[in-house]
Amino acid sequence: MRFVLLGVGVFALSLFVLGGQMGVPSGLPYPVTVLIAAVAGVAAWHARRSWWPLAALGALTYVWLVMWPPLLVASYYAGRTLGRTRDVVAYAGGGLVVCAVSAVVGDLRGGLQEILTGGLGNGLFMALGVIGLPLTVGLWTRARSEVLEAARERAERLEREQVMRAEQVRSQERARIAREMHDIVAHRVSLIVLHAGALEVRAADEETVRAAAMIGGIGREALANLRDVLGVLRTPQAEAPQPQPQPTLGDLDRLLDQSRALGIEVTRRDEGEPRPVEETVERTAYRVIQEALTNVHKHAGDAGTDVLLRFGDGELEVEVRNRAPGAPHEELPGAGWGLVGLRERVELLGGTLRTTADESGGFLVSARIPA
Repeated sequence: MRFVLLGVGVFALSLFVLGGQMGVPSGLPYPVTVLIAAVAGVAAWHARRSWWPLAALGALTYVWLVMWPPLLVASYYAGRTLGRTRDVVAYAGGGLVVCAVSAVVGDLRGGLQEILTGGLGNGLFMALGVIGLPLTVGLWTRARSEVLEAARERAERLEREQVMRAEQVRSQERARIAREMHDIVAHRVSLIVLHAGALEVRAADEETVRAAAMIGGIGREALANLRDVLGVLRTPQAEAPQPQPQPTLGDLDRLLDQSRALGIEVTRRDEGEPRPVEETVERTAYRVIQEALTNVHKHAGDAGTDVLLRFGDGELEVEVRNRAPGAPHEELPGAGWGLVGLRERVELLGGTLRTTADESGGFLVSARIPA
């Protein structure tokens, strides 16, 4: 668009000059004047691809008619595009030759053209205004563009290097975490599975066999999940193996049965019209219930627990409420990050998590998740 405007501007200004308003009257018929100005405008529009036609036309019309707009624009583009010093010097020398020839023609024709281009002072003034100044501006804008481009490339290179360094640090940290998890967690869980299997084989009563089988199954499931996590940590993101499907609300009954097998009375109640929701919402709801039941096992013993799923308009509500706690089990170690992680999960989906203790000694975990 700007080259179209440039062509229109050169055409209008050239026509203005040829009409005698800003220079020497051409004495040409008006259609010829318009044609010359139009050719100059087209050459200026084409300068985005090649400015040499505009320079040749500008030199010719300047010598003959003192039509300076094409030569001025061509000088600017020469400064923008000529890379070598000798090319710039050659162009400037050619421009001085054009101005000298124009001075000779002005002396021969006399009149206003002689005043404008004849004589050393007038000739140098016109050469400076038509060739020297636009050539200098073109050289300056090109140098400025090169400096800005070099600065941009340097900034991008530094940013890429910073990203690469950060990625290297992350990869090293992920590998360290994977080693620690494999050497400590995976080893201990494997021992649990092995001991549960041995107990299942050697136990005499049926209840112990069932409990050992359940412990072994949970341990093997934990090992499978841990293997997925270790694969993600050790492998670049683009090459990470496809993890096993994460549990959703379809797996909720199995989770509740595991808690019932440990002696906790768990009741489930669904309210509203059940409907399919996003998989991330289902996974988050499952994790809320899982963490709440884990806290019941750790802190409330065999306290009865109610699990509520409420399908509302545009949201899924989950409530896990345990009644007055019974005799607690052996205290299990924990870092206290369970509820913090749950709150982060829920808030990432735009929901809210609420935890409150009631007067009877029970505890409520409630989550509202947009769905």
